[in-house]
Amino acid sequence: MAFQTEYEFELPKGYVDEHGDLHKRGVMRLATAADEILPMRDSRVQSNPGYLTIILLARVITKLGDLKAIDTKVIEKLFTADFAYLQDFYQRVNESESARFKTVCPKCQHEFEAEINFSGEPEGE
Repeated sequence: MAFQTEYEFELPKGYVDEHGDLHKRGVMRLATAADEILPMRDSRVQSNPGYLTIILLARVITKLGDLKAIDTKVIEKLFTADFAYLQDFYQRVNESESARFKTVCPKCQHEFEAEINFSGEPEGE
């Protein structure tokens, strides 16, 4: 199986564009060394280190709904729940081959643990 470099996600709330359209589904690619190093030169990061995450997410999110481009302005306008979700998703995708999380079945409300395999390899091999 090929090495997976892109991961689909769905935002909890969604991004509302200037036309009022909601965008929830997107794609994030694995980060490169340049993605983490080059933003350090940006004056916005030098004056506010917290801005690094905004630039980083703008670089690695390749698709969000029907938007033509994802830039720092889009990331800045995300709801805080979506921003937190993307920060966590970035960490899980880039720092681990799998992640376990608790979730609830939307139909029967049964709580269970699930695992996302980010490596693209079948489980147990």
